[in-house]
Amino acid sequence: MTNQVTRRRALKLGTAAAALPLVHIRTAGAAGKLSLALWDHWVPAGNAAMRKLVTAWAEKNKVDIQLDFLTAIGSKINITMAAEAQARTGHDVYAFDMWTVQEFAEKLDPVDDVMQGLTGQYGKVAGAVEYLGKVEGHWMAVPVGWGSAPLTACARISMFKKFAGVDVEAWYPAHEAKPEAAAAWTYDNQLRIAEACAKGGFPIALGCGTTTDSCQTWGATFGAFGANLLDAKGNVTVDSDQVRTALEYAKKLIPFLPSDTVSFDDASNNRALISGKSAMIWNPPSAWAVAKRDAPEVAADCWTFPNPRGPQGRLVPLRPYFWGIWQFAQNKSAAKELITYLSQREQVEVLEEAVVGYDIPPFLSMADLKFWSEVEPPKGTVFNYPVRPWHDAEYYVTGSSGPPEMAVQIWNRGTVPTMVAKLVAGQSIEQAIAWAKEELQGFIR
Repeated sequence: MTNQVTRRRALKLGTAAAALPLVHIRTAGAAGKLSLALWDHWVPAGNAAMRKLVTAWAEKNKVDIQLDFLTAIGSKINITMAAEAQARTGHDVYAFDMWTVQEFAEKLDPVDDVMQGLTGQYGKVAGAVEYLGKVEGHWMAVPVGWGSAPLTACARISMFKKFAGVDVEAWYPAHEAKPEAAAAWTYDNQLRIAEACAKGGFPIALGCGTTTDSCQTWGATFGAFGANLLDAKGNVTVDSDQVRTALEYAKKLIPFLPSDTVSFDDASNNRALISGKSAMIWNPPSAWAVAKRDAPEVAADCWTFPNPRGPQGRLVPLRPYFWGIWQFAQNKSAAKELITYLSQREQVEVLEEAVVGYDIPPFLSMADLKFWSEVEPPKGTVFNYPVRPWHDAEYYVTGSSGPPEMAVQIWNRGTVPTMVAKLVAGQSIEQAIAWAKEELQGFIR
């Protein structure tokens, strides 16, 4: 079956068209006005650092700035986004995450000129970022580090040594290393480690609910096995040997996961690590950062590194953010200038330090920012959080084997983790495939 749906039809995310009250922060100026709606960063110091940079730019360029931070809680940022798109009025610059650039592409101004300048300075961006930010060959929003985070592996150093005989610091030291150093970090080895740690009473905490973390975890796992649910033309390819192999792997791993894996939300793995009950999770350094505050002995025993290698490579699940300019924006030139300014390495480094290394810049050349080398405890704990050239790894978006307008539904419905959850519930691999096939065919009817 081929893709017969339009972007407008398929990318509806259920956002309501109701405006929200906004808090305004203005700086006096005489060279026009500019309004921005950015994601309300979960690290409080991040907003303060962003406000300081924007204010300094506004004062220097004599622009009157309105800067609003909108929370993702309750989908407020998406609700406001939909309302502005429908009313064709609102902020000049808006923050988009994951699929929303594709959803609202018809309401955005292309930013090829901005991206040409930035890639000329800093080189290429990750393919996963380009997949979501480009529509019909044009950049419809500028990828940014602000809010962008991969789900890398974060292991307890001592538990891996004690239960599995693995030294993760030797696999991924806090300095450049040859790819062969981590050749043993494969999905087969993850299975062996999971069994050993579970028997020791500290399972690896991977969930198969339908929230963001589970979609990324199992999406990247399936991708590493070449288990694509769709091809580039939108044909359903779930009934394949590769998908069966991925599900066979999941079936072997399930007995060593937490008993409540199917009910995991995006905070479950964090809690498992911080409480000292898990030997490994897949997560940004947010869990480590909270442990540093609440359970310092746990934080001092954590090491972050890329995900396992499968037959199709070492895929690191990523959720990118973008800044786009509405077609109805009143000050497009200032919008482009500010986005370009905030995308410069100097500003990115200031913001990175403020958010405790959580954000990953879209430009691969910025993986060497000093913050990840200096943070502790232990020294070098998040050095390998960004994908570095010698990691032999790449960022990955769940469902990206297919067209974005269909992949978004794989994401929204949690198709991949639900297939795994069916195995947890006792269904067979063939039953899980049959269910997914019907789901996918329903996307394109």
